[in-house]
Amino acid sequence: MADLSIDFAGIKSPNPFWLASGPLANSAYQVQKAFDLGWGGAVWKTLGDPVVNVYSRYGGLDYHGSRLMGLNNNELVTDRPLEVNYKEIADTKKKYPQHALIASLMFESKEAWQENIKRSIDAGADGLELNFGCPHGMCERGMGSAVGQEPSVLQEITQWVMEYSTIPVIVKLTPNISDISEPGKAAMAAGAQGVALINTIKSIISVDIDTFSPIPSVDGKGTNGGYCGPAVKPIALHMVGTLSRLPNWKPLISGIGGIQTWRDAVEFILLGSTSLQVCTAAMHYGYRIIDELTQGLSDYMDKKGFVSIEDFRGKAVENFVGWNQLNLNYKVVADINNKQCIECQKCVAACDASGHQCIHVNKGSRVPSVDQEACVGCNLCSLVCPVNGCIDMKEIDSGKPFMNWQQYNKRDVMA
Repeated sequence: MADLSIDFAGIKSPNPFWLASGPLANSAYQVQKAFDLGWGGAVWKTLGDPVVNVYSRYGGLDYHGSRLMGLNNNELVTDRPLEVNYKEIADTKKKYPQHALIASLMFESKEAWQENIKRSIDAGADGLELNFGCPHGMCERGMGSAVGQEPSVLQEITQWVMEYSTIPVIVKLTPNISDISEPGKAAMAAGAQGVALINTIKSIISVDIDTFSPIPSVDGKGTNGGYCGPAVKPIALHMVGTLSRLPNWKPLISGIGGIQTWRDAVEFILLGSTSLQVCTAAMHYGYRIIDELTQGLSDYMDKKGFVSIEDFRGKAVENFVGWNQLNLNYKVVADINNKQCIECQKCVAACDASGHQCIHVNKGSRVPSVDQEACVGCNLCSLVCPVNGCIDMKEIDSGKPFMNWQQYNKRDVMA
């Protein structure tokens, strides 16, 4: 049987699945219910000077019948008194000592950080998550992503926290930056034991074309919010992988961004994540998705012969390389299974429009065929085909040795 337990820099958890800091981890009722159902940990909704949130807080992106492919929100930090939050954290940790409980913090002054680090520790929090990622509302006040976008400021504040904290510190990074490695290296330089990424992406989800207000609309007006959900997963995977392959990278990674299925979880772990934070999927489907997440991950590990998360954490990192390291002499071509083809000819239209024109329909037949000499192996036809397995990308021996872009350029110079 697979062992799903993790040790995140001293923070122990029965499985890697944590509720992310947000609306679904806003109270003792919610977190304790999640723990009862099998979640391994939770990051409490961000503690800061309590705010007044607006009504109408979410906007959704649907795609071809799938609801909430993306979710936008303009909700801010806790709107409940800090003393209430700390009391509930203490009560929850007392009742669930084996589960990971992380306090998310966001404050302006060094004194406020110091005071609330102490209060979090006294309440029994296992770790601190520094919210340097919120892209709306708080960043206009010099907090959230305003800190995450300035590596030197991020490093300074993290160092403040490291001075006062006796429990592990996780820095939550913003994706609203051109190079995630810079704030990541700043967090590492400050001594943080972990990083969490990605936080939400600054966005406008849509505009009401009748009222002309950005959505969600608040009394006829709208603002940018934070974008999350399945649609952001590719961005999150890239940023997690980018940090994992940095030379001498040390902090553990708590992966966030579009995790909805056990397969998503495996991908994040393969790129270096130790813990996995889930928000939108649990908001959409409820806490019980934990059953599918843990069972699916366990089955995968058993199938692969992995006993622990550490057995396969980061296994994909060495295969994440720069474009200039790819093999220019590797060749694949499209191969259509005539028996599975439903003659929709979507592959023909896509290939014709994309510029390769190597898929044709011969006279007297509606089943397409591939001119494999002209095929460049782009994969587009297999992606638009509605029948799984109908179009395979078949490897062809080019008869040439491995050669990447750097070797190609060197060959030209030598010639």
